[in-house]
Amino acid sequence: MSHAFTKKRVADLELEPGARVLVRVDFNVPLEDGAVTDDARIRAALPTIEALRERGARLILASHLGRPKGRDPKTSLAPATECLSELLGIRALQAPDVIGPEVRRGVERLGPGDVLVLENTRWESGETKNDPALAAELADLADAFVNDAFGTAHRAHASNAGVAERLPSAAGMLLEREVATLGGIIESPERPLVVILGGAKVSDKIGLIDRFLDTADSILIGGAMCFAFFRAQGIPIGNSLVEEEGVELAREALKRAETSDCRLELPRDLVLGREFDAATETQDSDGVEVPDGWMGLDVGPETAGAYGEEIAKAGTVLWNGPMGAFELDPFAAGTRAVAEAVAAAPGTTVVGGGDSAAAIAQFGLAEEVTHLSTGGGASLELLEGKALPGVEALDDA
Repeated sequence: MSHAFTKKRVADLELEPGARVLVRVDFNVPLEDGAVTDDARIRAALPTIEALRERGARLILASHLGRPKGRDPKTSLAPATECLSELLGIRALQAPDVIGPEVRRGVERLGPGDVLVLENTRWESGETKNDPALAAELADLADAFVNDAFGTAHRAHASNAGVAERLPSAAGMLLEREVATLGGIIESPERPLVVILGGAKVSDKIGLIDRFLDTADSILIGGAMCFAFFRAQGIPIGNSLVEEEGVELAREALKRAETSDCRLELPRDLVLGREFDAATETQDSDGVEVPDGWMGLDVGPETAGAYGEEIAKAGTVLWNGPMGAFELDPFAAGTRAVAEAVAAAPGTTVVGGGDSAAAIAQFGLAEEVTHLSTGGGASLELLEGKALPGVEALDDA
């Protein structure tokens, strides 16, 4: 189940020993007290980095971190660079800036196999505008470009799309695997294809719901977005979180599902709380009607069991979005049950980025799935069938 990849790969790049290669990585990692708390994204970039080092390339790595408005020491890549050094077993160097004379001098001093990490690309205001001057200065640092940052591939920024247009360019191994795996779910999934969608907003997932009503065998809905569906059906939802614009979208999806070969499944029971708080009073509800003064904060055990049975029979499973407020212990059971069912499923299992990736990691099951996507928005857009500018800009194979 994989999709034909049509762009140049790292192995296709013709590199002289000592060639300077700019690699766009995704080191947008969580920090606490100046240290990396989850190094999954850095580890995900290692195969590409190691492959280029083995070929004697001099590596210049570029990434953003957070959403700084200009230069902000709290979003420096220095902690990520320190973490990378430990993982590689060499000293990766930290540049003081994104571009400029100091950076150029740092690149000149690199030997084959050395690694220099540029500062946070978003310290430069031109990054998110895909500013041609910034893209040209970044391209000037290198002889070739590799994009391995799937997490930003849905954005046309200077450090991905802009640079790719100015240098011989190829996809890194992570980017290639993401595009091939997610593309394969659309083009040639093993059946049955079961899609589990959660999270708060129908509007975030309506593109996927529309797409998979045409191609999946069943869609299992969880998370607060189920309340838009219940309200559309006239079911009381109490004080549950509901996205008003999602109600009409949910109504249209329910209508489409009536004539679709795909089954659209909604929760059958819920876990309720008085408020969004781990210490709140809770109760299990047999059905899905929520009384006033209560809010639905997780799917109940009957739903979790029914969804688990669907997942166990699937040839391919795609999971994107938690079943409830899993960050609060009393409301984590539904998401945990789905995570365990996905991990145990015999078919191909793909977990979309963002909260579902965080959940599967929290439950210690990340190693048990076929593919754990590193991209939130990028995976959604690819699965919806949209072109990703960071991929499109790369050289064709």
